[in-house]
Amino acid sequence: MPGLKLGNSRKPARSKEPDESRRKFLKASGMTLGGLVVGSVFGGVLTDSLEKKHAPAPAPASSKPEASLQDALMFFNQEQFKMTEAAVERIYPEDENGPGAKALGVAFFIDHQLAGPWGYNARDYMMGPFVQAQATQGEQSRLKRNEMFTLGLEGLKSYCQQKYQKAFTELEAQQQDEVLTAMEKGDKFPMRGVTSSSFFKMLRNLTIEGVYADPLYGGNRNMNGWKMRKFPGNQMSYAQQITKEGLVQIQPKSLQAHMSE
Repeated sequence: MPGLKLGNSRKPARSKEPDESRRKFLKASGMTLGGLVVGSVFGGVLTDSLEKKHAPAPAPASSKPEASLQDALMFFNQEQFKMTEAAVERIYPEDENGPGAKALGVAFFIDHQLAGPWGYNARDYMMGPFVQAQATQGEQSRLKRNEMFTLGLEGLKSYCQQKYQKAFTELEAQQQDEVLTAMEKGDKFPMRGVTSSSFFKMLRNLTIEGVYADPLYGGNRNMNGWKMRKFPGNQMSYAQQITKEGLVQIQPKSLQAHMSE
């Protein structure tokens, strides 16, 4: 139209200054990845910073030592534990050579074994048929090992109540030995679900294992079972000793020592 002056139809160019300053900020903050802004990361950093600012101060560390899992009961109740502890002490008593089964924590070892795969027969075939086994075959039972051990303790408790009107833990050492001897022989020692002789065999085997097994499993406390035998335990290498002459005494090591190395 005449007299009408048309200006430039293009939109005015946007100032690059805000974009440039924003880009520099993000670049300096490390929040760009291949040209893309990681918004969730950026927001997370800010949120984490605020949470840390208002987070309560951590509680002071307790001066009391943490309880060891090796001294925690996982299967026994207190009565069963005390009976087992008293019985294994008579099987492996303290003497001039060193500590007995009680001081070595054997009852804890047995407790942990019964609570684990061994106690539940996790790797054994447990389906029938169950037949009367011959003497050379050992017992065949549908019961798990921890069930057999529980029944054995019940039989031990019942025998002591009937004969002495006392708990096994209340008997004198000589009386406890007489009870365990009768249990081993199986003479007039009734038990439900398991014979007394097979229970005693299991108890004795577990006692010896608890004395000499690696302390990682709950027994052989402070490696004293090994120290009595001058056994070196779990050494990573004997390269330093192999060329030496004579008997070389080595301080024993447990598997736990290698876990922190």
